Order: sequence, then structure tokens, then C-alpha cells
Amino acid sequence: MPRFSIIVPSHGVAGRLSLALDSVLAQSFGDFELIPVSDAPDAPAAALAAGYARRDSRVAPVHSPPSAGLSGARNTGTRAASGTYLLFLDGDDLLAPGALAALDARLSETGDVDVLYAEHERIPWWDGEPANPVAPLLARAPKGAFLPAEAPHLTGVQLPVWGTAYRRAFVTEHRLAFPDGHFTDVGFGGLVTVHAERVAVLRSVVVRHLLRRQGNRLNLPGDHHPELLDRADEVLTRAAERGLSGDRSGPLFEQLFAAVLKTAAHPARLTGGRRRAFFRRAGRLYRRHRPAGFRGPGGSLGVQHRLLATGAYTAFRVLGGANRKASGAVHRVPRPQGLRTRLFYRRQLRRRIDPNLAVYCAYWGRGYACSPAAIHAKAAELAPHIRSVFLVEPDQAHAMPAGVDHAVIGSRRYWQVLARAKYLVNNANFAEGVVKREGSVHVQTQHGTPLKKMGVDQSTYPVVAAATGSFTRLLGRVDRWDYNLSSNTHSTQMWERAFPGSYEQLEYGYPRNDVFCTATAADVARVRRELGVPEGSTAVLYAPTHRDYHTGFEPGLDLEAFCEAAGEDVVVLLRAHYFYDRGGARNSGRIIDVTGHRSSEEVCLAADALVTDYSSIMFDYANLDRPIVVYADDWDVYRETRGVYFDLMAAPPGRVVRTPQELARVFRDGSCADSGAAALRAAFRSRFCQFDDGLAAERVVRRVLLGEPPESIAPVRPLAGRVPAPAASPLVRS
Repeated sequence: MPRFSIIVPSHGVAGRLSLALDSVLAQSFGDFELIPVSDAPDAPAAALAAGYARRDSRVAPVHSPPSAGLSGARNTGTRAASGTYLLFLDGDDLLAPGALAALDARLSETGDVDVLYAEHERIPWWDGEPANPVAPLLARAPKGAFLPAEAPHLTGVQLPVWGTAYRRAFVTEHRLAFPDGHFTDVGFGGLVTVHAERVAVLRSVVVRHLLRRQGNRLNLPGDHHPELLDRADEVLTRAAERGLSGDRSGPLFEQLFAAVLKTAAHPARLTGGRRRAFFRRAGRLYRRHRPAGFRGPGGSLGVQHRLLATGAYTAFRVLGGANRKASGAVHRVPRPQGLRTRLFYRRQLRRRIDPNLAVYCAYWGRGYACSPAAIHAKAAELAPHIRSVFLVEPDQAHAMPAGVDHAVIGSRRYWQVLARAKYLVNNANFAEGVVKREGSVHVQTQHGTPLKKMGVDQSTYPVVAAATGSFTRLLGRVDRWDYNLSSNTHSTQMWERAFPGSYEQLEYGYPRNDVFCTATAADVARVRRELGVPEGSTAVLYAPTHRDYHTGFEPGLDLEAFCEAAGEDVVVLLRAHYFYDRGGARNSGRIIDVTGHRSSEEVCLAADALVTDYSSIMFDYANLDRPIVVYADDWDVYRETRGVYFDLMAAPPGRVVRTPQELARVFRDGSCADSGAAALRAAFRSRFCQFDDGLAAERVVRRVLLGEPPESIAPVRPLAGRVPAPAASPLVRS
């Protein structure tokens, strides 16, 4: 029997789960079992936990459906546990170094106790000093094990569930379980307080709790707040049944109703008639459960107690209004240029949202491209009642396809459609001054799988952070997102870390990549003709990424020399990063400059192989199951200055070379396409091409624009069941 069973629910925190599990497995005290609880066997967190279980026999994953919530996950973990003590850890928190050794040492000192409360740190999600809020409470506790009556101020209402050790036999004997729904910690902690007979405290930090950027979900507006009254009722009813003395029930009662009054006084949590109903029901519970001889606190809180006891809702509301600043949502001030334009935009914002208007934009207005274009095309097919407008920069308006309605960025019509559109789709972000209206739906499609650090994860890399600008403004733009697309579980997890927000992740694949499963040989031949690829040649796409430590585009290779050394039939399709799109082709000899071509997907279709360094195009190109070579001449510099999410050298999509000579050789001798390269590519595709099955755009249109329920959306086809578009010239060398 292990000393500790550590239960880690993972719903909604897959992006940080590995950090939580690592913090447990790195403990110097090793007598424990680690029980990660994921949504289902095929959930992203389940795959992560399964990998840990294969490497460490102490990891024993279990599953609990999302519908069971946090309480269901913890109860499932408890049923699977075999340790002497239960320890709960949220999936985005960390177990402090030495925590288990400290808990074990303290329990050896105190002997078996029902509950061991410990300190924790609250870590600001972005910046600021950690806080240890329970240290003053625990400092007032007796030194050894004690009876609850000796420290009645210590209750599970004020102390968190995570970081507290519970004797498993005590939990089982009293059939204690986390109640369903919201405020489950209050319910469980309160019931533990009612039943506990021996308690102790540990005056050192056990858990480092990460504060979410969005704040505590329980504090948001909604219909869940009356459940707090349910939990209070359950705990106080059990206390009465157990015959708790007034000395013990008084502090428990006071702490429960401190939470109730905080909610009752908060206008953003309960609005209109719901607030009045909450107050009245709270008053009835207050009068029913008030312990004999209970004396309320002093000051303003004492006044609130008295008003609640008498049911004086109007006076309670007036008291709160006299001391509270207005706390409604603060509308962002639109910042279009020019007074007349600003006034025009504000007038448009006062008009009704058009339920049949969708606005699209790609790469900050660079044209009709990427996933927004793919969704736009599918919407024309499946949702023709929705009018679509594409936003473009003035110098790209002439390149818009025939029949695609568009508005020039900065024009009056641009601000008009942004103000009135129901749906707004972008692969980057809309302008700083765009207001997120209530009822509008913003879809972030992204434009690549993240290898390099993104969003707030860039903050520790000075060169990148300086170019990024204000992270506060970045997160303000993230707050406009309602949906965020992902093409693989790696992306899902990294987006959660890089762009913390309240949006919903849609693991539907990238719509721009649909064409890799739907294009035919005729489509490939057409694109090659349009790009000027000579018939019978082998087209190698060279697509280097942007270097934050370079001031301009540097090819990094002598491409003419590469062509000569690689083979007489080789031509290079040069596609520089879109930052360096100068609008004109730079063709020379066997080099075809395709940087200005609007569709990177078509360029990929035309290429028989890809050479890149660290560009995210490798993840998209892998869908075609064609040879990929990573030219990593400055990997160490790039990794240190830009930051990466995983070691590409350890899990590449094909051969890795570091010199021009090596690059030419793998094409000349065919090793870029041999069985070893194919095995690397297969593993890479399995990891990063999970959801790109040709149906991503349809899923987005049906779910977002047509409002179909999630369960009716077509599931992703397995990788083995997909047929990639054929290459024009399979690479074969002697």
C-alpha cells in the first residue's frame, strides 16, 4: 500500500498537465501512486498520461467523462486509489519540491490524523509575487495533532482541497465524496470538517497553485450560483445531525455565509430577479441553520448578516450600491483613424448585428488565402444565406478572385461590416480598435502548428518579446475569440498555454489543409503549369522561416549550387516567409520564386519534396506524405533566441542535414526518400496530422455558421483511411 495516492484531474488543462505530472514524479519521496484522470481513452490528456504510465509503473491513469465534471473526476480517482492518504492536485498546478517528504515527515510526527492541512502558494499567471494566504490561519493552530474543537477556525471552507492530505480510510468510513456540480470543494471541505476527529497542520508549502488569467470560473455570471446555497445547506444539515457544538458549528456557519454574502453582494454574478431570489433563499437558510447563541461579526459584514437574517433585500442592495463602483463590462474604445471614421464606427456599433453577415481576413489583409478562404468557399456551398465579405489591404484588392465580395481595410465599409457582422473569421487578429460585440462570434483559425514559442510564452525571449509588443494588448485580442482551431493535440495544448482565454478549442483540423486530401493529379499538374515548373522535373520547395535575429530575408543556401549538386532534373520553388513578400518574382535559372503566390497550399501540391528549417509549413506538408528534409544549420541559435516547444532534432519529419553538401547528397543518393526517412515521416504524421482529413472547413461551417450541435459533426477520419494528393514526380535515385 503506497503512502500517498495523488489524484490529478486533467479536463481543460491538457496543455499544462505534463508539468503537473513531472512535479510529482520528480519528488524525492517515492512511495506514492499517481492517478491522472482524463476525459476518455482517446482524449489528449489520456494519451499523455498513457505515455507516463509506460515509463513509470507508479502512474495509473483512469477515465471520467467530462459530463461528470471535476467532482466526478476526483471521485473516480478516489475509488481507484489504494494509498494511505489521498492528495488532490489540479492538472495545472505543481507539487512543490520536497512536498511529499515534508508531508510524510509531519505525519510520522503526528501519527494518523484524518486531515493534514498544509500551506500553498498562489502564483500570478503573468507577473507578481506569489502569495501564501493560509499561512496566518495555520499559524494559529496547535503544534501537534489536535481535536477540531481546539482550532474551530480551521475548516475546509477556507482551505483548498488540493494540497490537503486526507486519510483514505476516514474518507471511506464516512462515505465522503465530492458533490456534483459547482462549489464541490466547499461541499467536500465542509463535510470533512464536520466528521474529522484528529487534525494537524504542516507549515510549509505543498502546492504551487497557478491563478488562471480568466479568474475563478465560479465567480463568473451564470445559473450555477444557487448551488453554493445547496452546498451550505448540505454541510450545515450534516453538522446538525452530528450534534456539533456551537463552538464548532459557529465558525463553520460564519465562513459558509461569508461566501454566500460575497456572491449576494456581487452584481456581476447575479443579475435581476436571480439576485433577489438568491438573497431570499439565503435568508431562509440563514435563519434555519443559525447556531444557538451565534453572534455575527462586526462592521459592514455584520450589517450584511443582520439584513440577511431579516430578509431586508432592498436595504442590502442599497448598502452594496453605496460602497461599490460600477462593475459592468468595460467596452474597448474603438480607435479607427480620423474623427469622422470614429464617429461612423460608433454609430454602426449601435445598429443591430446582422445575423447573416460573415467577415473574413487572412494575414492582416494580404489577400484571399489560408483557412479563412477555405471556410469562405465552403460557406458559399453549405450556407449560401450568409453574406461574406473578405477584408484586404488596398494593394491586394486587384488580386481578389472574381465573385468574392471584399472591403478595403480602413475604408468606411470596412468599419461598417466589422461593426455589424455576426461572424468574424481570421487567421491572425483583427485590428486593435475592433470591438467584440455581445452576440458576435469570433473564430481564430491560426496559421500553423507551433514549433516556435508563441503568445505569452515568448515573454522570456528578449529578441522576440521586443518585436511582439504589449502582451496585455495581445491578450485583449485573445479575449475576443470564441473558437480556436487546432490540427493536432500538440497544438491544442500549446495554444492553451500561449493564448490563455475562455474560447472553445475546436479540434477540427485546419481548413486550408483540406485540399491535401481532395486534390487530384490533374490539380497538381495544373498548379505546376501555372508556376512554370518544367515538365518531368523534380520540384523541391525551399521554405525557410523568419529569423527574429535577422533584419531581412537571407536564403541561407546557394540554391543554384544546390540544384547543380542535387541532380540535373531538380528545380527549386523558393517561398520566403510572408514577411518578405515583395509582390514580385525573383526567378533565376532553375529557381522559381513563389513567395508572392497567394496559396501556400498550391505551392505544396506542386512540390515533390520540401526543404525547410523550422517553418511550420512542414506540419502542413506532412499531410501529403512526401519527402521532407530539415536543413538545420543554426538550430542551437534558433532554439535559444526564439524558443521551441519540442526538440525537432529528436523527432524530425525526415532527414536532418546541417551543411549544403549534406543537403545535396540526400537528394542525389535518394536517402531523403528511403525507408528510414519514411519511418520518421510516418511518426511525425501520426503526431501532427491528426485532424487534417479533408473535412475541416465543413466542420467549422456546420458548427459555427449553421449552429449544428457538436455531436452531429463528422468525426475525424483515421490517418490510414486518407489518400493524399499524388505527387507529380516521385523521388527515385540510384
